[in-house]
Amino acid sequence: MRFSVFISVLRSLGPVVIGVSLGFTLSLLSVSWTEETCLVVGSGRREDVTSGRDGLLKGARKPNSISAANDADSEEGFEPRIVPYKQLQPSAPKKVFRAKYISTELGMRERLFVGVLTSKNTINTLGAAVNRTISHHFDIVVFFTGLRNRKLPHGMFVVSHGDERLIWNMFQTVKYIFEHYINEYDWFYFVQDDAYTEADRIKALVEHLSMDRELYMGRPEEFIGGETEGKYCYGGFGYLLSRSLLLRLQPFLENCRNDILSSRPDEWLGRCIIDYTSTNCVGEYEGLEYHHYELGKNSDPSKEQSEQFKSALTVHPVSDPEQMYRLHRYFSEIELQRTYDEIAKLQAEIKNVSVVAFEGNRSAQWPVGISPAFEPKSRFEVLKWEYFTEEEIYSCIDEAPKCELRGIDKLDVADVIETAVQELNIKYMPILHFKKQQLINGYRRFDPTRGMEYTLDLQLEVVNQKGHSRSITKRVHLVRPLSLIEIIPMPYVTEATRVHVIIPLTLEDRSFVNRFLEVFASNAFETSENAVLTFLFIYDPVEAQHVNQNDIFAGVKAQINAYEHKFPAVKIPWISVKTDTPAPIKFMDIISKKHPVDTLFFLAQEFNPDVAYHNQPRPATVDLVKEAGHFDRRSFDEACFYNSDYMATRSRMVSDVQENEDLLEGLDVYDMFVKYSGLHVFRAVEPALHQQYRYQPCNPKLSEDIYHRCVQSNLEGLGSRSQLAMLLYEQERGNST
Repeated sequence: MRFSVFISVLRSLGPVVIGVSLGFTLSLLSVSWTEETCLVVGSGRREDVTSGRDGLLKGARKPNSISAANDADSEEGFEPRIVPYKQLQPSAPKKVFRAKYISTELGMRERLFVGVLTSKNTINTLGAAVNRTISHHFDIVVFFTGLRNRKLPHGMFVVSHGDERLIWNMFQTVKYIFEHYINEYDWFYFVQDDAYTEADRIKALVEHLSMDRELYMGRPEEFIGGETEGKYCYGGFGYLLSRSLLLRLQPFLENCRNDILSSRPDEWLGRCIIDYTSTNCVGEYEGLEYHHYELGKNSDPSKEQSEQFKSALTVHPVSDPEQMYRLHRYFSEIELQRTYDEIAKLQAEIKNVSVVAFEGNRSAQWPVGISPAFEPKSRFEVLKWEYFTEEEIYSCIDEAPKCELRGIDKLDVADVIETAVQELNIKYMPILHFKKQQLINGYRRFDPTRGMEYTLDLQLEVVNQKGHSRSITKRVHLVRPLSLIEIIPMPYVTEATRVHVIIPLTLEDRSFVNRFLEVFASNAFETSENAVLTFLFIYDPVEAQHVNQNDIFAGVKAQINAYEHKFPAVKIPWISVKTDTPAPIKFMDIISKKHPVDTLFFLAQEFNPDVAYHNQPRPATVDLVKEAGHFDRRSFDEACFYNSDYMATRSRMVSDVQENEDLLEGLDVYDMFVKYSGLHVFRAVEPALHQQYRYQPCNPKLSEDIYHRCVQSNLEGLGSRSQLAMLLYEQERGNST
């Protein structure tokens, strides 16, 4: 009985006892049984706080206070060290360095590099022919030669290695690629100058190849003797090398030069690639074939009818430049016909699809494949038609009702009429034959969505198959469509290009300098823009004689010194010029000689506020509205151009200047570029460029055209017609009362 009671109690208390015991055991196991010495620092002395045997503090817990002795002196002797607070001066933000080209920042590379292997004896013949046939198709074409002639054809980029040894030249060519272009292109195409290359087909082949493939592609050839395993690409038909493959080869290029012996450069390169990258030449890769054709001696390209020839990427060997040009003409005609066939096929498909469209045949715009016409949403967006005849046009720049049709406009009208007659003959021959008699009416307008549209009323002579003729009038519609948008590479257009702002100053311009410097400092000096401001002080002979006693630009020079002191990193150079006739071209001649050829120059209105804001407070800022100002068509004071373009244009004027010494005084910079440069001078309304109104003193010593332009600019800058009318009305009203 007692035993059973004991058992029942044990059952109830047993788990509790076991749990408590287990808890103590685990807590003892988790104790850190380390011996540490606690140090007290104070009053310049160091004391050990010990407890237990051996003078060491022992136990399960570390002391949570460094004060172990009841010594009041030690606490009183403790002096805290006060660190003075110094506010950190914010460092001036450094200008972020930007790469010269944005493609460098984004890691973008061009698709294809073309290297042409030539020689001193053939660079002026076959090399020039290769350059004329393919250079305008590729982004870059570089000619590699051992020795070069003193005179080279224009427009060729030639790299000379200084030695005629073939293997050495091949080694130097690959080394040059590694040093200059390996990080700029994905694919590298090498070809000899005695091979014709169908440029568009090479580009199409590269576009279908992945850039990360280690590929060696061309016409495979067995090594001489057959002892070396693998195949190399025969150099006569050219070969493609991927950037990935060249990067693998780069560390072993010197080994190839020292260890591999060969008499042919293409075989040497093939052995190098096979030995160190284990990559063989292939003529086909993933369904893409490297088509080539071997041309026989004295063969005529126009008589070659084989499909292998028509589909070839390269043709070899080419004996002379004339044969090269014949091949180029033949393949250009093939590609042109293929393009016409593809256009006709696409137009037929568009017509077939338009039948089942919601609007039926009306959904197919005319001409088929061209963007639909612009649809105005209000009367202000309606496009204006220009009326013209073969001799005159009734829409003139100077708002005259009628002016002579000349220049590019006359050529445009003649070309449109000729095209219209040709298309009529293509459509109706041999049943009818058309001849132009005269243009009765002509209309044209520019549609920004599709191009230039024409409507012509032609008087034509129609001759049938029997020889009978009669005169008829027929209306035709034509469209000169806009071509595809193309990104044209521009030299020097980068964020790293420094802009040199040139400010010519005369006596009358001094009052505007203070405001200009304030604005320029806030937009250029404070933001550390890559721009240099240069003042050109223009003295007449009388003012120049008293420059030491009474300098008319002394105040401006003092302001320049003040800004240089305020911005230590800024230097504002100035140039003094003495002249009786302030011709802009003469000034630019002086400035151009003081700067490199890649310098970018920038030569630097509102209505008269007394008219525009008559009896009204002037606003702090002027909005771009027609009542506040206008675009001065006769003002050419602002211009931006490169020094290299200026020097090239100036050199074309030499013969005319020798015949007429007054020519420099009769032209400004704008006229010079228009007449002599061949560049497309761009003028447009710039919303961010506002000129404050100022009266321009017109120098009668300049040419009559420039003087008249200056006077007319002053008159048009007074105000709008409505503002001037209101001012005259108020004056007459005041006089009458």
